Amino acid sequence: MSKFPFDVLTDTFYRLPVKTLLRFRALSKPFCSLIDRPDFIKNHLKYSLSTKSNLVLILKGLHLYTADLDSLDEATPFSDDHPESIWGGTEVFGSCNGLLALSNSDQDIVLFNPSTRKLFNLPVELIERPNDSCIRGFVFFGFGYDHVNDDYKVVRMVRFKQDEDDNNGWFSEYEVKVFSLKTSSWRRIKKLPNYLSFMFQFYFHLMHRRGYGVYVCGVLHWVLPRRPELGVSNLIVAFDLVAEEFKVLPQPDYGDNERDFVLDVGVLEGRLCVILNYDQVKVDVWMMKEYGVKETWSKLFSIERSKSISSFRFLKPLAYLKECGDGDDSEKILLDVNGEKLVWYEWKRKRLKTVRIKGAPDSFGAFMCVESLIPLIDEKKQQKQEKNRNHYRKKRDDFLSKGFKLVL
Repeated sequence: MSKFPFDVLTDTFYRLPVKTLLRFRALSKPFCSLIDRPDFIKNHLKYSLSTKSNLVLILKGLHLYTADLDSLDEATPFSDDHPESIWGGTEVFGSCNGLLALSNSDQDIVLFNPSTRKLFNLPVELIERPNDSCIRGFVFFGFGYDHVNDDYKVVRMVRFKQDEDDNNGWFSEYEVKVFSLKTSSWRRIKKLPNYLSFMFQFYFHLMHRRGYGVYVCGVLHWVLPRRPELGVSNLIVAFDLVAEEFKVLPQPDYGDNERDFVLDVGVLEGRLCVILNYDQVKVDVWMMKEYGVKETWSKLFSIERSKSISSFRFLKPLAYLKECGDGDDSEKILLDVNGEKLVWYEWKRKRLKTVRIKGAPDSFGAFMCVESLIPLIDEKKQQKQEKNRNHYRKKRDDFLSKGFKLVL
C-alpha cells in the first residue's frame, strides 16, 4: 500500500460507505489517520451529498429505525445498541449532515450520529420566565449548520402564556436561545421581531411537525399560520444561523386561493418547499429553486385524494429519484403521508405506489439522513481532557498512597 498513490487512495475512500471506513480505521495507523482528518471527513460528506449516495431514511416510532433509501425493504431498529440518552419518548426534531437532533424534554437535548453511534448531551439550559405570572407553553426546536463558522447549532424557542387555558397564542412572549456545538454554550437572542407574538397556533403546530424547524441553506424555517381574527396572513419565519437573526421569506404568488389552504414548509433536494393543503383533499407542492429569490418559486406538482389515501392530514416530501432505462424515464418523489404511510409518487403520470418496509412502525416521524463521519466533539480536545483527568487521578492516587501509609 505504501506504493499506492495517496491521492488515488483518498479519492477511492471518498466513495466508500461510513461502515466500511470505520472498519478500515482498524487496519493501519495511516488509514486511521487519513479517515480521521477533518478535511477528509468534510470531503467525504461533500461527495455523498453531491452524488446522493449513503442516504438512509430515519423512522421514529417507539424506537429509532433506519432503512436504506436504495432498497427500502427493511427497517432496522437501534434498540440493540441504543445510547442510554435515547429512549421511547425521544423526539427527532432535526437532521443535518448525518447528525440527528433529539429531545427527551425541553431541557434534555442530544445530538447523535447514527452512523458512528457517537452522542453528545447538550448542557442543561434552564428556561427563564419573563415574570412570575407567565406559564411555559409551547416549545419550538430547530437544528442546522452554520457554514461560515463551521458550527452546528440548536435553536430553542419557548412560548409563554398568561393563562393555562390560552392555547391560541394571543400576543405571547418568547424566549429564544441558540446552542453552539463549537463553543458548547448557549446564548440568548434578545432582538425578537413583533410577529413572533402571533406565531403559535395550537392545532397547527400539534399536527405539522410539532413546531420543528426546516433547515435549508443555513437557515431554519417555521410557519406562522394565518390568523384572520388578528389580520395576520401566512408567513414563513426564517432564522439565519450565521447572523442569528429572524426574517420573513418571500412566498410564491398563489393568486386568489390564499385563504383556501393550510400552509406548511418542507425540504427536497436541499431546496425549500411549501406545501398547500386544501381541506385535506388536495395538496400543491412548490419549490424555491434559488434560495431567497421570490421569482424562482415554481409549482412542482399537485396530488389529490385517492382510494389508497383517504385524506391528507399531513404531507411531507422526503426524497427525489430519477430512473432511466429502456427509453422510459420516470421521476418520482418519496412522500410521508399522515405519518402513517410512505408512497412513491410519479407526478408526470400521477401514479402512487405504497412503500412497504418490513419491520417499520405503524406510525412514525420520517427524516432523511446522509451517513457521515462528522464528529460531535473535538478529538484533540477530548484527548487533552482525558490526559488531564489521568494526570489528576495519578496525583490523587500518589497523595493517598503516601498520606495514608500505615505504620506498623
